[in-house]
Amino acid sequence: MMNILVTGNLPEDLLAPISQVHALSVHRHDHPMAYAEISSAINDKDGLLCMITDRVDRHLLDKAPRLKVIANFGVGYNNIDVAEASKRHIMVTNTPDVLTDATADLTFALILSVGRRVVPGDRYTRRGKFRYWAPFHFLGAEITGKTLGLIGMGRIGAAVARRAAGFDMPVLYHNRRRLPSETERALGVDYADMEALLSRADFVSLHVPLTQETRHLIGADQLAMMRPEAYLINTARGPVVDELALLSALQEKAIAGAGLDVYENEPNLTAGLTALENVVLLPHMGSATEGTRRAMGAIAVENMAAGLEGKQPPHCVNCH
Repeated sequence: MMNILVTGNLPEDLLAPISQVHALSVHRHDHPMAYAEISSAINDKDGLLCMITDRVDRHLLDKAPRLKVIANFGVGYNNIDVAEASKRHIMVTNTPDVLTDATADLTFALILSVGRRVVPGDRYTRRGKFRYWAPFHFLGAEITGKTLGLIGMGRIGAAVARRAAGFDMPVLYHNRRRLPSETERALGVDYADMEALLSRADFVSLHVPLTQETRHLIGADQLAMMRPEAYLINTARGPVVDELALLSALQEKAIAGAGLDVYENEPNLTAGLTALENVVLLPHMGSATEGTRRAMGAIAVENMAAGLEGKQPPHCVNCH
């Protein structure tokens, strides 16, 4: 029997495969477990099943001499110092694939919401202000036939491209590596360099992981390349966008609007964002369907179980 710390409030039935074999300490609150709490609890733990809100850095790992497996509840793992974990022969795992469709769906929900002014319309109606129909009230942007620019063409980017076909949207993409021509044809997408994509797209949607190279990938210079009629959508990671630069662009109407599910200093928002009518703000809910979140939990548990048994986990990001 080994000891496992679970920092998120996961259902008992999801944890059953490891709770029946190992000793679990589970954070039974919906708010994130504090870094200090994790530090004080990690000393005798062999496994850590953590959330994307948990910072797993060198200082935390110094307090975990027995740690063998870090199972992250999420596809992104920028919250973990993977290089440091690797030095200590600690396996790091994630939960890819299962959240692709849910995140792609939410991306389109943001495109439609910000483009068609759904949220301001809802607020207007709830406040009792809808007293008559008028021909030029709540005019929004056309979605069908508009150009979609995808920055990042992994699983989620490709899923968004497939959905764009239903709206007859020409799709441009920019990626670190260009796709094979047959894949481009199958997805109905055209490759463009960053400047061309930003200057031509009506909707620019971000689907890149957070790395040193992608931090502030979209800043003042890139926003200046976008057209005044264009919208920025971010369901990737908040720090990919320079939020102060985005705030300025939105305030000055340099771009038409933005749809955000993630934030640079999450959960804190840059002061001024909430006052704007041309931005839709969501609480990091890209993968928030019951089926997706349960599937993520099941994969994290499977990764943990395999690692503690001395096997290579199905989704290990630092196993060779």
